[in-house]
Amino acid sequence: MLNLSAPDHQMGTDTSSVARGLRVAIVSDAAPERNGVGAYYRDLADHLKASGARVELVAPRQHSGRWHGGIQLPLPGDPTQKILIPSYSLVSRRLERLSPNVVVVPTPGPYGMLGMFLAGRRQVNLVVGFHTHFEALTDLFHDWGLRARIANAYLRACHRLLFKRSQLVLANSQQMIEVARAIGARRVELMATPIPKRFLDRPTVPLDGTVKRILFAGRLAPEKNLEAILEAARRLPDLEFLIAGDGPLKPWLQAHGGDLPNLRLIGWVRRARIMALIDSVDALVLPSRVESFGTIALEAMARERPVVVSSACGITSWDNLNRGIFPIRDDEHLADTLARVRDLDPAIRERKTRIAREAAIALNRSNLEHWIAVLHGNFGRSVDARG
Repeated sequence: MLNLSAPDHQMGTDTSSVARGLRVAIVSDAAPERNGVGAYYRDLADHLKASGARVELVAPRQHSGRWHGGIQLPLPGDPTQKILIPSYSLVSRRLERLSPNVVVVPTPGPYGMLGMFLAGRRQVNLVVGFHTHFEALTDLFHDWGLRARIANAYLRACHRLLFKRSQLVLANSQQMIEVARAIGARRVELMATPIPKRFLDRPTVPLDGTVKRILFAGRLAPEKNLEAILEAARRLPDLEFLIAGDGPLKPWLQAHGGDLPNLRLIGWVRRARIMALIDSVDALVLPSRVESFGTIALEAMARERPVVVSSACGITSWDNLNRGIFPIRDDEHLADTLARVRDLDPAIRERKTRIAREAAIALNRSNLEHWIAVLHGNFGRSVDARG
């Protein structure tokens, strides 16, 4: 297990004084509203700015269903998302105005590769965030055939180049650290996940002692194991299941879940509405087959909601966080775990959700301190990468 506690040199740090003077460019292919990686850096940027740093988040944007930020190409296997080719001159000018002392790249797409190039041209530190094992995801698309092999080769080559050019690679679980090393990363540290400020600042909404409404929120894609949610809805007709998100499996869900009166597809939810959605339910589920971390689970923990996750979720490798999670056991189906959580003494559930929120707050604090140290070039002093 990994210890989320900050190292001795970071505990008690006044982040507002240490962060001043930092000028950080985050160049990412992930739109802030569309997935976990995009949300990660939007939230991180907010925390860094609140601490006094100057931050420029350079990424594609989506407004009113339209993509902005470059030439659009379709994303194979997911028509709901796009690959955008950025304008070199526009990105270069934004970095010129900021004059960053560090560039952060979290994706191996066109934006990320341009960020790598501009960091080298400006001779500033490059920090790479390694969040998603894309190769494992493409393996789940069995009908891709040759396209999957080409995609894997491209992603592996881009990651190798990013890792070679970077001063540091940050990964969000022990498993991802090992994957990064296998691809070629020489210096890897563990990073945690930030939580939106409002999730921490606003009072939580108390549970009423029952478990009736269950939420899944995320991409509707093969790696999320959506079949388990449909089966749980069939086996637990007394529970209401909400599925929030968009993705390539949306038509499949509509076809196979349409006969379930206790299952409701609510579509993609804007980031600003996620907290209210979490507060409106009694538990969150994440039964994924591949999940590098599971940001939505951490956000639900911060709102004192029971969280049920599979062993494939990287969040389970964090020792203190794991104490606030209800894991799907190897001999259980998601439905079994939900029934077990539903039948618990409400006082036990409440105590576990309090533990979860306290752990999430501690993780957010130590993660911000770690990022500020990294952005200042203080590498090798964070949580030990091997736990």
